[in-house]
Amino acid sequence: MTLTTSAEPITTLSGKLSTVARDIKLSHTVFALPFALLATFLAAGWAGRLPGWDEFGLIVVCMFFARTFAMVVNRLADAELDGSNPRTAKRAIASGLLSKRFASSTIVACAGLFILGAAGFWLTRANPWPLICSPVVLAYLAGYSYTKRFTWLCHVYLGSALALSPVAAALAIEPGYLGLAEPWLLAGMVASWVGGIDVIYALQDIEHDQSLALYSMPSRLGVKPALWISRGLHVLAAGCLFTLWQLSPALGVAFGLACALTLSLLILEHALVWRSETHHIDIAFLTVNGVISVLLGAVGIVEVFLAL
Repeated sequence: MTLTTSAEPITTLSGKLSTVARDIKLSHTVFALPFALLATFLAAGWAGRLPGWDEFGLIVVCMFFARTFAMVVNRLADAELDGSNPRTAKRAIASGLLSKRFASSTIVACAGLFILGAAGFWLTRANPWPLICSPVVLAYLAGYSYTKRFTWLCHVYLGSALALSPVAAALAIEPGYLGLAEPWLLAGMVASWVGGIDVIYALQDIEHDQSLALYSMPSRLGVKPALWISRGLHVLAAGCLFTLWQLSPALGVAFGLACALTLSLLILEHALVWRSETHHIDIAFLTVNGVISVLLGAVGIVEVFLAL
């Protein structure tokens, strides 16, 4: 049953672009970007240098267009599902503010600009790997939007999709750095952290997911088992993070303190949703996790910078 009523479509290009930015919550880029930038500095630091401004800029460009691509694919793929969910019925495509044709054009444009950004590493740094891997990255990012239709591991898939960011950044800066455990530990931290977050976020949609036979851990496994899995994922994330701190010669005392604070914030996050209380989810999802990503990214980058 669709709950949405048709909204007046937006006609101006500026209006459409600003609506896309609001709809996909562009500010949520803060969750993955700090880890991509941290991997950028760690990879360059491993080679005994700082990343160049061209590399830094290309990483930001690729992250921006990759995330926009993935989010618009998600909004387009889930337009009918969003329209039947009271929480998401006002999203731009589901409500008719933006047409599916415009969304499709945005997806194509972002894919092209992402590939162009990846090619920049070949042109400026003679590194063809980002360009070679770019179609695979886009395909993997797009795949998340369909996982909720057949597996409750959709949350883990989302985490792994965001975990591509530090791996891709390392590949773009110094491919040899991927031979160490460090970038994979950072990716494991991101995958487990985001997967655990997404399980919590799915608490808001249990009834809707069950009514449409969609897959999520809360709707398929039950609330309590899902929350315990989320806690387990965050324990794994903390383990990856502390191991990264121990193994990386560039990360010192300040990063260790940031790791300890991150663990405290994860405990706070689970306290906020204890007994499946959903009225604190905005606080847990936005504030706590935004602080975690910015804290770890900023402290890690400063330490790498000071170590060189």
